Amino acid sequence: MSSRLIFFTLLILFGQSKADLELIQDDELVNLIRSEKYVVALFSKKFCLDCESYENELTGLREDLVETLNAWVVKLIDSSMTRLYTPNKEPAIVFFRHGIPLLYDGPLNDELILHTFTNNKEPVVKELDDETFEHLTQAASGATTGDWFVQFYSTSCVDCHQLQARWEAVGAHLKSRMNVARVNRATTGAKTARRFNIFEVPTFVLFRQGKMYKYHNHDYDVKSFVSFAQDWYKNVKPEIVPVPKAPFDDLVAATVTFMKENPYLWQVGFGSLLGGLILSIVIRVLKRKPAESKGNNKSEKAKKSGAKKSAKRE
Repeated sequence: MSSRLIFFTLLILFGQSKADLELIQDDELVNLIRSEKYVVALFSKKFCLDCESYENELTGLREDLVETLNAWVVKLIDSSMTRLYTPNKEPAIVFFRHGIPLLYDGPLNDELILHTFTNNKEPVVKELDDETFEHLTQAASGATTGDWFVQFYSTSCVDCHQLQARWEAVGAHLKSRMNVARVNRATTGAKTARRFNIFEVPTFVLFRQGKMYKYHNHDYDVKSFVSFAQDWYKNVKPEIVPVPKAPFDDLVAATVTFMKENPYLWQVGFGSLLGGLILSIVIRVLKRKPAESKGNNKSEKAKKSGAKKSAKRE
């Protein structure tokens, strides 16, 4: 018998109501998702009727989740972590696999919840980088590996962090039809991002049969992403997938990207260059003035000397 099942049995034996999920605090959840393989968390709040329905549904599932996944099933009330995993307010159910969150976005149905979690015990979204992108996606040829729906993100992007649980949910919905992946535009996928002229994050691109379709909608919910990948992309003008850039072309693109991301830096540099040029011109002008003054003095002395000589001859 697993340790989680023993713990669950003891709770019942020692009088904890079967209708109550274990209540924990934010720091306890952080420790759980770091140390435990599977954690199911209900984000709830006080005086919420929907939250009660969600808790009752999860309570009925708790024994199955413990037996099939050896998962911790817990709840948090008025947690500050809710916004990290869902764009909406409570209630929300998040399934952590090795610390990677998956937001449950389906109807409140115990069979569907259990099916979603047991079928997605491992993270669905693949992490691609400059070394693996073309090899795995075959994006330029559109050949063998199927369609790819890719999110370009960066570690400094707050919106990107908040999208992780939703993007895993998108992957769970689409995994039988296509691949869902992420590329870090700022670090390991910088060259790939330059290849596709990706300058902002998050950016979403569907690669399909040698063409690419950019997601321009600002609705970052699971349903909108899935709808775009399955059918709505047909309403977007396709672009031909560019081949990987040559080293010199990539260097130029990297320079352009750097200038776009650091406009003040090159403006300061240009200003310093212009200031230096103006200063050098001023210095040269000032140096000429004493020389011209000396020349004028010599000319005046010569004229006076000539005048004196003429007077003596007379």
